[in-house]
Amino acid sequence: MTRENWKQLCAAERFEAHFKAFMSPEGVQFATPAAERAYQDRVQMLKDVVQLKKPKRVPVCPIIGFYPFAYAGVTPEEAMYDYDKLGLALKKFHADFVPDSLAIAPVYGSGKVFDILGYKLYRWPGRGVPPTAPYQCVEAEYMHADEYDEFINDPSGYFTRFYLPRVFAALEGWQMLAPVTDVLELPFFGPYIVPIGIPKVQESFQKLLEAGRAAMEWIQAASAVDAATLTTLGLPSVFGGFTKAPFDTLGDTLRGTHGIMLDKFRQPQKLLAAMEKLVPIGIDLGVRSAGPQHPVVFMPLHKGADGFMSDDDFKTFYWPTLKAVILGLIEQGNVPYLFVEGSYNHRLDVIADSGIPRGTTIWMFDQTDMKEVKKKFGSWACFGGNVPVSMLKAGKPQQVKDYVKRVIDDCAQDGGFILANGAVLDDAEPANLHAMIDTGKEYGVYR
Repeated sequence: MTRENWKQLCAAERFEAHFKAFMSPEGVQFATPAAERAYQDRVQMLKDVVQLKKPKRVPVCPIIGFYPFAYAGVTPEEAMYDYDKLGLALKKFHADFVPDSLAIAPVYGSGKVFDILGYKLYRWPGRGVPPTAPYQCVEAEYMHADEYDEFINDPSGYFTRFYLPRVFAALEGWQMLAPVTDVLELPFFGPYIVPIGIPKVQESFQKLLEAGRAAMEWIQAASAVDAATLTTLGLPSVFGGFTKAPFDTLGDTLRGTHGIMLDKFRQPQKLLAAMEKLVPIGIDLGVRSAGPQHPVVFMPLHKGADGFMSDDDFKTFYWPTLKAVILGLIEQGNVPYLFVEGSYNHRLDVIADSGIPRGTTIWMFDQTDMKEVKKKFGSWACFGGNVPVSMLKAGKPQQVKDYVKRVIDDCAQDGGFILANGAVLDDAEPANLHAMIDTGKEYGVYR
């Protein structure tokens, strides 16, 4: 479909076009007709629940972190550096548990690429945390408190010349670059290009090229892992793209929690202006990363939970720009998948009364009261989640079965429900995860 034809479609037509492409992915050859039917059945279940219809049963789509590697006897470090072991572990996980969704290989990243670039924002397995541990974010004020104007005036330029050199040791030379907007006419091109001749700047570009070659090796291997599972078991990925709430974009990896909490009081107007600048950037990121063949855009919500900020601050600083990104994605036919970390019991009314169109979003909850979610979201939004990861690790299979049945009874009667764990799963007892998936498939059948 041409760009001009796409512009002529309304949001509902774009939604249908995305799901049509998702249902019949271009260039995919399934191993068997049964695998193709299984894939299409699962995509249809996802589409049905998003549109608040009753599928043939409740989709079971666990949110998987590093668990497949412990299950297969592979360390997270090995999975991030040895792509054969990455593939073997994910193949075993999917074949043994057969959820309704794919735990995608690229989400774990390439340790080699991070090594080349000297990534400072995270510690990952074998590099700052034990080889058996998942990665950890290292918050700091990588954007300084007095740099809001630079960011607001030119976000891409700010990332290139300030932020990236601070979080990637190999890119420190980029601090010497001039803004690309300097390139206006012939007489001004020379001064712009001169810094690229500086040895330290050239070293940064050489490291970037080296990382690019390593990244191509990684993405080809990771894509092959996913393709093998998709074509043999018929498991679609629930997530097509990724973006973030503007407050989280600033608070997670630019200003850090400490910095952004001070900014709310010391320079609230700068903070609000920066978040407004991030709205179109967030929409564009979600649309581009999902691409034309997948509708769903994953959005982890990190700093909007109950107890993190007051209700008034949520209404002022967090929700307005998040809502704007959600609506922008919906307008492009995408389905925002809100991964609601922590508790949102005090936020439900604000979200439910905000006028988000019916049957266009997915909300996956962690510690929120699911009966209240059903009351306030059930008539307009698909939702799910809530199975505690602590229970999947420390509980017993019967406890998990009972919990799954209870949440299905409380939330799934009318459709529009996805069974999933509430937080990312890095550790579990196999029998408990089997209990969750198998009970969901058996008990969640609509009759």
